[in-house]
Amino acid sequence: MGFKAIITMAFCNKLGNLLRQGAAQSRQESMLNYIRMMSGSKLFVGGLSYGVDDQALRDAFASFGEVVEARVISDRDTGRSRGFGFVNFNSDESASTAQTAMDGQDLNGRNIRVSFANERPSGPRSPGYGGGGGYSRGGSGGGFGEQGY
Repeated sequence: MGFKAIITMAFCNKLGNLLRQGAAQSRQESMLNYIRMMSGSKLFVGGLSYGVDDQALRDAFASFGEVVEARVISDRDTGRSRGFGFVNFNSDESASTAQTAMDGQDLNGRNIRVSFANERPSGPRSPGYGGGGGYSRGGSGGGFGEQGY
């Protein structure tokens, strides 16, 4: 291989690395901007009746401003509601008004709890809170800290 070919190949590799780094940095920046934008306008809604679905949750909060997303969280295995959900508004003001007005109110026969959502920490969960890795040692099915290794 000639000297020019080696230089050209090194240049292309360097350019490729710079482009990949720039794309990754751009994705990270846009992700951070999205998180910043959503952090003050996302509400946690607890105490939901099992009859409340995404549309009913959206309808309950729509009068406070534009609802970007309303989502009831379901159990992975059964598909049944876990009794809580999240409502995202397009503005912090709408979220704040909704939080104040809806906290403690009746929705489908249950008093709901509404608060600002906290971002879930990334990374692995602590094994002390059930559902970590490993196998259960019997009993009532993998409770707190009963994982075998």
